[in-house]
Amino acid sequence: MTVTTTDHIIETGAPDRVRARVYRNDVALRAAPLVLHLHGGAFVNGSLEEGAPIAGLLAEAGAVVVSIEYPLAPLKTFPGPLQSAYRSLSHVHKNRAAFAGKASPLYVAGEEAGGNLAAALALMARDQQTPPLAGQILLSPMVDACLATRSIREAEAGPVGCRWADGWHSYLGSADKASHPYAAPGGATRLGDVAPALVLTAEDDPMRDESLRYADQLEHCGVAVTREVLAGPTGWPCILCGCGDLTAPWVDETRRQFASFFAETAGRRMAPASLQPVRA
Repeated sequence: MTVTTTDHIIETGAPDRVRARVYRNDVALRAAPLVLHLHGGAFVNGSLEEGAPIAGLLAEAGAVVVSIEYPLAPLKTFPGPLQSAYRSLSHVHKNRAAFAGKASPLYVAGEEAGGNLAAALALMARDQQTPPLAGQILLSPMVDACLATRSIREAEAGPVGCRWADGWHSYLGSADKASHPYAAPGGATRLGDVAPALVLTAEDDPMRDESLRYADQLEHCGVAVTREVLAGPTGWPCILCGCGDLTAPWVDETRRQFASFFAETAGRRMAPASLQPVRA
């Protein structure tokens, strides 16, 4: 199986023009799952290139993936990056026939800071009642601005002096914005009726506890949730951003989780060939 990429510019009608990279595999089903993907980078870093590993795995699992380069903090603070991502999501939905198929189910996916934006997009899509989402895929999502979990402490990270604390500070701009559910979905009190979620974390992931807590919160509100804690060591979430080694054990398991989630939420069986990794 071969995954090919093409670069695009998404014209949203707003001042920002969003760079995007579209991933397709040569055995994707007709009306394959269509995924808007958001890279990691603690809100202040990241690029299409650094988002390539996860975008590629999503494509290998059978999806057509539109990976976007959203505005970064501190140049753009909340809600700027999220609004740009939502406009991109709306564009992908309106043009889904050109990207994949008119009947393609739509998903959001992201790792680390991109996981935050994906979770927030699912909330926005519910509140705006458009676009309809088949699912949200969250890998080590940054959903808790407090940085007070055990897994964060075990990683010797915390409220000051770590990349994630600095990233939150840059993204929020001011502490009061942390109370907005779109900024920090982990603090949201109304999570019902959002799209089904796949939440992936790892034993050695500093975001492990907030990821699992968010999965619990979603489930408590009646949302269908699939969660998986991958065996360590993985190096998550840092290794997700521009990882060059796609032979680690977590890679195949992550690909399988993606394919299984697509099959469950899209309501149809994915082609077995879509589970095969791309070989250089």
